[in-house]
Amino acid sequence: MLNLFRFIFVALGFQQVTASVYNTFDGEGSPSCYNVTEVHNATSVDHIVSLVKDAKSKGLQVRAAAKGHMWYDTQCSDDETMIIRTEFVNGIHDFDLDAGTVTIEAGVTFFQLSAWLHERGANIGTGLVNWNISIGGCVAMGAHRTSLRNDAVVVGGVRKLDIIDGNGEIRTVEKDEDNDEWLAASTSLGLLGVIARLQLSIYPETKVWARQEILDEADVIGGNLTDLIAPYETANLWWWPYKKKFHWRYYDSVPANESDQEGFQSTFSVTELEANTAKALLDSGKFFPSSNWLAEEIFFGQWEAPNFRDKRTNEPIKEFPVYGWNYDVLIGGLYPDQKPVWEYGLKGYTLELAFPMTRANEMLKRVRGLFDAEAKKLRFMSATYRSGINIKFGKAHFDFLGQVTTGTADGEDWSQGAIMFDFPSYRPSIGDQKRYNEEFYINLANTLIDEFTCRPHWTKNTRDVLQRASKHIDPSYLARFKAVKDKFDPTGLYRSVVGEILGLYD
Repeated sequence: MLNLFRFIFVALGFQQVTASVYNTFDGEGSPSCYNVTEVHNATSVDHIVSLVKDAKSKGLQVRAAAKGHMWYDTQCSDDETMIIRTEFVNGIHDFDLDAGTVTIEAGVTFFQLSAWLHERGANIGTGLVNWNISIGGCVAMGAHRTSLRNDAVVVGGVRKLDIIDGNGEIRTVEKDEDNDEWLAASTSLGLLGVIARLQLSIYPETKVWARQEILDEADVIGGNLTDLIAPYETANLWWWPYKKKFHWRYYDSVPANESDQEGFQSTFSVTELEANTAKALLDSGKFFPSSNWLAEEIFFGQWEAPNFRDKRTNEPIKEFPVYGWNYDVLIGGLYPDQKPVWEYGLKGYTLELAFPMTRANEMLKRVRGLFDAEAKKLRFMSATYRSGINIKFGKAHFDFLGQVTTGTADGEDWSQGAIMFDFPSYRPSIGDQKRYNEEFYINLANTLIDEFTCRPHWTKNTRDVLQRASKHIDPSYLARFKAVKDKFDPTGLYRSVVGEILGLYD
């Protein structure tokens, strides 16, 4: 998963470089930062503190990095920056199931925590994101999950945060929705400092079932989306625009004795043969759209069958419903004999925007209209990602910069939650690496941002998209966030492109 540049850091613990590029999880050729002069593997919270103070004394800026959910070159500013990798700061302690709390350190991932808690009969509820992302990073970027019934953002389960501020001092921020420090820290974008520790709510372990159905596109776009999603612990839709179909997957808790099945979901893992076949097909799709149509047909067929195995036997589960423990079913991870797609060189672009549920149908109809407009030009577009277009949902949650916050000056009703349009697409490995009919993707983003009130996912959009979408961020919330940022980091030690786009350093 790590490219050679990062392997060196792992082996040596630290290497000083001159104006080197730091890459996203996609590896070489996928920069997240351009002007990195130092990269450190922190080994403790105290080590992070000392590194922050060292960076300040050298006049460097600081950005934290963990397992990674960064897709574009927006992680840092373009000034000289020290990267502090938190992957090895991963202690878990103060577990108390009776009190419903546990404390974790900066680099703990969902996969690590879920396994650790499961051994002790606990989980963290529905505040779930991909298995390979650190929980601290999820909180910083305002990460969400697909739910309208339950808290759908990770920070919904956070009780308190320890943040290393711009002076290298640890500040504790406790959950308090009447406190601007909490409202800024709960989606901080890393601009207040490094999240060093988090105290989380935990719950007794539960079993969950997953079910899935195929729906006609017209029935979803013209239907009641809230009725599809809100009754369940979590639910989402996978859109296949060439086929004009959706997969509707929904989950809920069940008594532990309802089934002895232990299903485990694969989110990104593929075999080498599957990866090489997909890469050859999708690379040809740069020139021949029929290759993309075929890819969507194949991916649709793969997604139709449960992407689950029995955790004990590693045997495929062939029918829905699937039963298993909370995290294994809701998220899962990698199968033991497979690797994630990016380790085989399948790279991606993405666009993710959140819209109020009150405009969900209108937004989906507009996207369908854009697909249809291309078809009239005989440019038939399709999904080029293994799970199609991901349509996610988030229950309203109040903070300053989150995708699902409420009470904003835009006049929209966000109190009913948000729909997230998450459109990943294959990045060709040949030529200029642009997609077939690249202009379609640019027009899609611009149209949605200009015609709808929306909010960007902070790590899954280009600089251009973030710049264009920034007009939708509530100016009063930005001002209140900036006031907290100026207290925590008055000199801009943790400056980033995103913070610059939001005007936090003017």
